[in-house]
Amino acid sequence: MSEIIVQKFGGTSVGSVDRIDAVANIIAKASTSHRVIVVVSAMGGETNKLIKLANHFGSNPDKREFDALVSTGETVSSALLAMALHSKGIKAKSYSASQISMRTTDSFSKAKILDVDADKILKVVDDNTIPIITGFQGITEGGDITTLGRGGSDTTAVAIAAQVNASRCDIYTDVDGIFTTDPRVVPNAKKLDSITMEEMLELAGQGAKVVQTRAVEFANKFDVPVRVLSSFKDGNGTLISLGEENMENALVSGIAFQKDQVKFTLHGVGDTPGTAFKILGPISDADIEVDVIVQNVSVDGKTDFTFTVSSDDQSSVQNIIEEIKEDVNFRELIIDSNIAKVSIVGAGMRSQAGVASTAFKSLSEHDVNIQIICTSEIKITMVIDKSLVEKAVQVLHNEFNLDK
Repeated sequence: MSEIIVQKFGGTSVGSVDRIDAVANIIAKASTSHRVIVVVSAMGGETNKLIKLANHFGSNPDKREFDALVSTGETVSSALLAMALHSKGIKAKSYSASQISMRTTDSFSKAKILDVDADKILKVVDDNTIPIITGFQGITEGGDITTLGRGGSDTTAVAIAAQVNASRCDIYTDVDGIFTTDPRVVPNAKKLDSITMEEMLELAGQGAKVVQTRAVEFANKFDVPVRVLSSFKDGNGTLISLGEENMENALVSGIAFQKDQVKFTLHGVGDTPGTAFKILGPISDADIEVDVIVQNVSVDGKTDFTFTVSSDDQSSVQNIIEEIKEDVNFRELIIDSNIAKVSIVGAGMRSQAGVASTAFKSLSEHDVNIQIICTSEIKITMVIDKSLVEKAVQVLHNEFNLDK
């Protein structure tokens, strides 16, 4: 029996009926050598249109109804793709998240997958039918529709691949693969033939938008090889590998950046045990992800506590801090939305020194001031002024010869 592969097609790949027909040809070709399961996003631009409709009645629509609305885009594209395959004599059926029991938490708009009924999907595959499954969607224990957040269809695809023991998950997009950085910022950015799962986790988490972070986390946890490639032209794309083969000399593999960031600084907070938890605990309880965290050296029992969050969460974090103000007791809250993060990632950093000093020297020579530095074994993240992001990325890309 042939191996199973999961193919996921993003919004640009299914952006029109002509594109859907082209995608059907890709699936038809793959089905001659593999058993295929397909996951689709909404047609390009459709989700934004639905969000605009929702916001017509207020900037903060009910989250349950919001998810019920914006999830409909994937239903349209899955049905159209099934029809396109029918026109080519191929058996296919569209399925929603509820039909395959894609069970999630009830955190609307950022739900997390709890379980997928693999048997339901495999039963369709065993009937020589290609299931076309809606990405992005989930369903709660109580039957409410949820969505998985931006890029959630990637997570849907990898989760299904893990549950059905697929040999690989192919994520089709409008780019040729994963590049050393965004080609729109550095035109001579180089496409990578392969990258380790660990490196991809860091790049995705720091702003590389080719694959959603949670999708990479799933792939890493369940050992699912992932390939990123274009649906617009032939090519091998980039393989996100489970091991570190052929990566020994990759000192720096890529540079990622995020502009949609806000920096919160609680100035003059008491330097006592439990303070960090008092601040970050309620934020975590609200399902808000905090990234860079810095606490300054204490002076006279007081310190500054700084962290960054996504711009989308700014108002929520402000409300939380207002609620905990008396308990935490700080002098001043400073909010800076004019910041961005630039991150250097490379498995080679683990065994080779000098990356940080090279980066800092290069940026200083080009008048880029670094506000905060945060590191891991294979990553260096720098918080800088938002207006200097493109300049910083270009300087670092050139400094580490990533176009070679």
